[in-house]
Amino acid sequence: MAELEIHHETEHHSDPLGQKVGVMASILAVLLAVVSITSHRTHTAAIIHKSGSNDQWAYYQATRVKLHTTEMGENMIHLLDVKGERADKMLTEYAGQKKKYEEQSKKIQEEAKGADEAAEADEHRALRYDVGEGLLEIGLVLSSLYFISRKRMFPVLGIIAGVAGAGTALTGFLM
Repeated sequence: MAELEIHHETEHHSDPLGQKVGVMASILAVLLAVVSITSHRTHTAAIIHKSGSNDQWAYYQATRVKLHTTEMGENMIHLLDVKGERADKMLTEYAGQKKKYEEQSKKIQEEAKGADEAAEADEHRALRYDVGEGLLEIGLVLSSLYFISRKRMFPVLGIIAGVAGAGTALTGFLM
């Protein structure tokens, strides 16, 4: 049976810069994970707000249709020149419904606009997280290139990209 030989480098020197770059890459990876999760959750929040906004706008439209139907009823009574107690009762009822639907539609419209604004704010925040995530990924890759090339330029560029990414993501937290 043939024996398997494992070849080791003859020198067992330590690479202090490599250890520092490894720690830096680990920190960038952790930051990247945090920013990625935050980005995904913020995008989800934006979708939920937009869905709520769409629901509110549909409810607004339904309320406006009810209002216009009530106005049509009033117009029909006036157009047909109907007189009497029943016509007066219907006009009074229509006036009450009209007032109710106008108030409801204003309230619903405000809620829909608020949900739209919340969705837009979430998307702006998520965009900052996405840019930060991209820069952190670039920083991680650049830092890792040190282990292939042993050139100090890569961890320096990696830390610059990482700091820029963390800073950009942090602006999302502050919005």
